Amino acid sequence: QLSCLLRMVTLHGIPKDLDTYPQELLLFLSPSDYTATGSCSQFFINVGKANVDVLPREAPQRQQLLLEALACLKIPGTQISEENAEILGWLVCDLGGEYIRNSGGSLLKDLSHCGSFLPEQEEAIRDVLSSGNTTFGPPATWSAFTLSELSGLIPVLDSRILQQIPK
Repeated sequence: QLSCLLRMVTLHGIPKDLDTYPQELLLFLSPSDYTATGSCSQFFINVGKANVDVLPREAPQRQQLLLEALACLKIPGTQISEENAEILGWLVCDLGGEYIRNSGGSLLKDLSHCGSFLPEQEEAIRDVLSSGNTTFGPPATWSAFTLSELSGLIPVLDSRILQQIPK
């Protein structure tokens, strides 16, 4: 339905008021099409707020959106700043383990909103958390507040990390 609506809306070009349409519509639009009405970073801010469940994780459009977002933000390697993670929104949920490891704790807040993870992502999250080089510190110093901050990542924690957390 959304791709059909997009065809109708863009029949005569990209409308200037595209930002007033549902954000999920942008999932089916190319960022290069959008730049006629705004910047590519604004496009990905809006995409990052859209309902992630509209596109399954394996969908080619979703993978393409991530690649285009990384290019738009001029992220050369696999390290993502907190600011860029905020722009990516739910797209951080699709980042591979190498991005999670190399970005340290800057992705944890955004990753905690993801519904599920691939095994390589889970392993990377555990590596980052157990390193203690995050704003949360090492697991041995975590409190109930820390756990509430990490609530979306708790299912990823393994016994090695859980045993270090004070009772």
